[in-house]
Amino acid sequence: MKGDRVEVVIDAGGSTRTYEIEATRAGRRVEVSNGRGVVEVTETTRGGTAVRTARFMSGRVLALVEHPAARIVLDDDEPVTPLRRTA
Repeated sequence: MKGDRVEVVIDAGGSTRTYEIEATRAGRRVEVSNGRGVVEVTETTRGGTAVRTARFMSGRVLALVEHPAARIVLDDDEPVTPLRRTA
C-alpha cells in the first residue's frame, strides 16, 4: 500500500547508515524476507512483480523497522479509547 515503508539501520564499520525503502505508488507494497545470511527488502506490485530490491548482509543489520501506511478512518469505525499514562 502506498506509504508503507521499511527503515534499515546498517553497521558501516564504526558508524551507522540508515536506508528507507518505501512503496512509491498506489497498489505497491514492501515485503521483507530473510534467508541465507541476507535480508532482502522488495517493493512489489499487486501482481507480485519486483520493482526495486535492496539486499543487506544480516550480520550488518542493526535494526529493521516496518512502518505501515496510515489507515483511512471510516464513518462506521468505533472510537479508540486512549491508554492512561502512569505518573
